[in-house]
Amino acid sequence: MKSRNGASFKLLSMIDSHKFEPSISVPLILEYEAILKRETKTNADDIEAIINYVCRVSGKHKIYYLWRPYLKDPKDDMVLELAVASQSSIIVTYNRNDYKGVEHFGVKILSPIEFLKQIGEIS
Repeated sequence: MKSRNGASFKLLSMIDSHKFEPSISVPLILEYEAILKRETKTNADDIEAIINYVCRVSGKHKIYYLWRPYLKDPKDDMVLELAVASQSSIIVTYNRNDYKGVEHFGVKILSPIEFLKQIGEIS
């Protein structure tokens, strides 16, 4: 949301492409909303529309088991818990170092560029 260039924007623009299945949980979507309000100049109506769209096209998952504290940052634990609950094999993030040890859960960490390569969107 900070730029219309780059791999993250490309992934966001492909969210309903059926090339991958995004997953969300209530805590994560609330965190996304807070970050958009705090760190972008996007107006409230646009943020609401974006959040609603992400909710509409993503798989929704309840978190029944908390793995906390497992990672250094509780916000990262929230993402790991969603990956486990949704049986996701990949977390896409630039913060690779923040997710050390998640391979024990069968989860791989890929950067947005690495993920786009894996799904055949860039070479």
